[in-house]
Amino acid sequence: MENSAAGGVAMPPPNKGKLITILSIDGGGIRGIIPGVILAYLESQLQELDGEDARIADYFDLIAGTSTGGLVTAMLAAPNKAKRPLYAAKDITPFYLEHSPKIFHQIGGPFGGAINLTKMLNRPKYDGKYLHTLIKGLLGGTRLHDTLTAVVIPTFDIKELQPVIFSSYETKSKPVLDAELADICIGTSAAPTFLPAHSFKTKDAQNNENEFNLIDGGVAANNPTLIAIGEVTKQVLMKHEDLFPIKPMDYGRFLVISLGTGNAKNEGKYNAKMASKWGLLSWLTHDNSTPIIEAFNQASADMVDYHNFVVFKALQSDDQYLRIQDDTLTGNLASVDIATKENLQGLVKVGEQLLDKPTSKINLDKGVYEAVENGGTNKEALRRYIHLSITFVDVQRSLYINN
Repeated sequence: MENSAAGGVAMPPPNKGKLITILSIDGGGIRGIIPGVILAYLESQLQELDGEDARIADYFDLIAGTSTGGLVTAMLAAPNKAKRPLYAAKDITPFYLEHSPKIFHQIGGPFGGAINLTKMLNRPKYDGKYLHTLIKGLLGGTRLHDTLTAVVIPTFDIKELQPVIFSSYETKSKPVLDAELADICIGTSAAPTFLPAHSFKTKDAQNNENEFNLIDGGVAANNPTLIAIGEVTKQVLMKHEDLFPIKPMDYGRFLVISLGTGNAKNEGKYNAKMASKWGLLSWLTHDNSTPIIEAFNQASADMVDYHNFVVFKALQSDDQYLRIQDDTLTGNLASVDIATKENLQGLVKVGEQLLDKPTSKINLDKGVYEAVENGGTNKEALRRYIHLSITFVDVQRSLYINN
């Protein structure tokens, strides 16, 4: 495979001692704007160092995304007609600003809340038609194996009651997983109570058929970082021909950037006294939010971050794991679907401010993010990671050879 950003020079064979670069993007509905802002900055810095044609997919061996993060992953890694990434990172936020109000059409007026509640009692809050048409039109017939770098997108099969991980690494050994990216993205973003579940079928070379019945990947892993690392490690264990030789679980060889979509953990909008009085309806809808889904998603994301922080630190490679997350969202900013102009612009500001905040890591005792001493800002941390990525760009694609 060729790297256009590097002047169209074919990648040399992989060498020992090089890093595996992973980018991971959480789920979070319209809060995908937050990592969108960060990705735009990341790509702009790559372009300063390597030319205006540089794209994020040129510098990461693997991009993983859940739910809204899965859609961003596809936008960054799916090819256009020129075999370059479909979207530049700077175009992701404008995409959300334009389409979110149509995906999550808001019912205003004094009866808006009652209408939404009635709808959610009988069917998903949104019919998903605009989203499905948009994604199908955007990605066309592009399949998982077509991506310009390896991607991993988790989903959950509601019929089988088990996660389904769509991984570029598996398209050869498990052809039934080589689905259209559009179907995968629709499936991973089908958040319960918000959007309808999505079903589709695939066939392998022997015409064997497989059916998927998918809901939001956040049910399995709202933060897909651990799944991404696991997919690489699994391929190492299988002695995959496209991987350079590393020892299983050698986290010292990973360079990971994990982008959160923000949460309201520090807001304290729920408490035990309040929740002790909730029945089914209140757990599903309370003050324009869905407490049960928020709890599952945030717990899933934080446990992954907790694990990674401990393991990277134990292996003395914690400077190779960067988690960028804001856990101070309040009010509508913490919503996954309130797509008013004011709220969307507010999320853009959150992303911009997050870049200038100090790098942070989760406090294992308190469960909150705290500034890293002498860690600089998130902007500065990203620039450090970029220099490492540029240093090792000569071996990018060593994990994945496009079919």
